[in-house]
Amino acid sequence: MKKGMKIVTYNVNGLRPRIQQYGSLPKLLDSLDADIICFQETKLSKHDLRADLVRAEGYESFFSCTRTSDRGRSAGYSGVATFCRVKSAFLSNEVALPIAAEEGFTGLLRTSNGYESRKDECPSIAEGLECFSRDELLKADSEGRCLITDHGHFVLFNIYGPRAVQDDSERIQFKLTFFKMLERRWECLLHQGRRIIIIGDLNIAPAAIDRCDAEPDFEKNEFRKWFRSLLLQNGGRLLDVFRAKHPDRKGAYTCWSQSTGAEEFNFGSRIDHILSAGSCLHGEENQEGHDFGTCHVAECDILMQFQRWKPGNTPRWKGGRSIKLEGSDHVPVYTSLVEIPEVLEHSTPSLSTRYHPQVYGSQQTLVSMFTRRQSIEQVISEERVSPLFPSHEKFTSTPENYDSKASQIRVLGSRSNANILPSIVAKKKSRHGQGSQLTLNSFFQKCTRSETSDSSSADSKICQTDISYSQTDLNGVPSADDESGPSKDCRLNAIDNIQNEGHVDACDSDKEKRKVALQEWQRIQQLMQNSVPLCKGHREPCVPRIVKKAGPNLGRRFYVCARAEGPASNPEANCGYFKWAAASKCKEKGK
Repeated sequence: MKKGMKIVTYNVNGLRPRIQQYGSLPKLLDSLDADIICFQETKLSKHDLRADLVRAEGYESFFSCTRTSDRGRSAGYSGVATFCRVKSAFLSNEVALPIAAEEGFTGLLRTSNGYESRKDECPSIAEGLECFSRDELLKADSEGRCLITDHGHFVLFNIYGPRAVQDDSERIQFKLTFFKMLERRWECLLHQGRRIIIIGDLNIAPAAIDRCDAEPDFEKNEFRKWFRSLLLQNGGRLLDVFRAKHPDRKGAYTCWSQSTGAEEFNFGSRIDHILSAGSCLHGEENQEGHDFGTCHVAECDILMQFQRWKPGNTPRWKGGRSIKLEGSDHVPVYTSLVEIPEVLEHSTPSLSTRYHPQVYGSQQTLVSMFTRRQSIEQVISEERVSPLFPSHEKFTSTPENYDSKASQIRVLGSRSNANILPSIVAKKKSRHGQGSQLTLNSFFQKCTRSETSDSSSADSKICQTDISYSQTDLNGVPSADDESGPSKDCRLNAIDNIQNEGHVDACDSDKEKRKVALQEWQRIQQLMQNSVPLCKGHREPCVPRIVKKAGPNLGRRFYVCARAEGPASNPEANCGYFKWAAASKCKEKGK
């Protein structure tokens, strides 16, 4: 039986935040409504591959994660994942369920079960890559940038291409080597008569029409030259599926800068691609016009409904600068295939996360979720009772005891316990404040004679009084609980006297301190406002930035126009104003 199928590529800019955005992994996958979904930049390490992040009913998933710590590219960097929608994972003839799966593209990451290799297993280099050393190949595969799934009628490459800035020669060389290796792997498969689909964020905009700010020598870029040499219309073997369907569409971008708000004016680039190569399934590959892309690709387009910037959003220069837009800085791209026959019955490849040690055997039911939550709460409850007060047998942990002054006095019978209770009270107060953002005004609350402030002031006095009794106990003097020692009533009366006598003076002192702090903050705010320049294009306050790139200007502060980045011809867009912040006096003297 021949069927149609939909394939999607999506740089999620972190799989965990996208799952949080949609509420769950199944909801994220269902929103894309595809048979095969390829994610890039998942930002997950192998230790993060828990069931709620990688498993969804009706899907089989395959992950590749970063294996290196080179130059900060440690766990949680890069990463790709492929989700395949299936009805039956254990024995199926569906094309979406791959016949085989491979992490990386060099062949050196092949393992017995996808995650742990046997001692007697020595992976061999993939055919076509023998001219590269094992170290070069392992380095290319170490950043979790490729997954290969074999679907019988075609081989699917899920790619997250490296990014390289102009002055980083080492990274530029890595990117060139990475793609040259991939090209050899593709060519080898094509020579074997296989059909291939290459999908993902390649971090290359192949032509001037694919980028908003194409400079005069744009076409001379070595990555773009390499990319175009692969394309069918330039004598290569790969079909750019999107351009085949939309050859003249301008502004068809898939990625925008997060820091400049470039989505507002659609000032982006098309770097997320779907490419195909190989013969068609009609057996007429020798006839003109018959190839896999021409005969079996029905549609290819950009899913703009996933863009963060929506009609009606507040422009950056009208106060929208502080509004956080939900979603990735990329949007998905999809293609629809037609007349794809079923394949022979087969089971799930061993690379599937179904067999991952952290996922295998884990229950994914509501009952197990609630059970796990209850067990966690029980552990927290037990930690509040036993670990904190191991030597106090009479004490019972209840909310009332935490707030009772008498119980505080009883508990603080030793130096260790005297230090524990203030931390408990502080933690309790912080828990009440969780979920609410602190504001500047919260640091300048007015002093009132309410019961709350009285009790707060009393807590400090109580702790000091009780600590002194604790120290007396250690020196051999009768304790507060002893018949011959001071009575409890006397102690409580002393505490009340301390409260009443010190309240007025403390309140006046606090008022004066708050007044001074508020005046100082107002002075700082005024100084900051006066030092912020106005951009020349709009005469509006600029926004400060700090250089984070390594070099002579690292850490240096500068100002730029606050508006969103856009075409130079649009007067509403960023005017391009730039100004270095004035150097401090100490720096000027040192020059």
